[in-house]
Amino acid sequence: MPEHYDETPVEEGTPPVETKKPRTNGKKLTDKQKDELKKHMEKQKKAGMSLTEQRSHRMKMMQKMRAGKSLKVAHKEVTSS
Repeated sequence: MPEHYDETPVEEGTPPVETKKPRTNGKKLTDKQKDELKKHMEKQKKAGMSLTEQRSHRMKMMQKMRAGKSLKVAHKEVTSS
């Protein structure tokens, strides 16, 4: 290891490195939306959707539903793209 690595000058009074703050502005799904999504995902599972497809579909659906879209509209948009 080169010698100059340990000799980096640190100025006193420098602000500490900022860490990422957790997101607090995101909307959460209501209990009704969660129940609807759970039932919807059970249907998708019975229809033969693989585990990775289910996970991807659920995340996309949650994103649309958080934006205020209904289950039907969200599903239509996710499946059409």
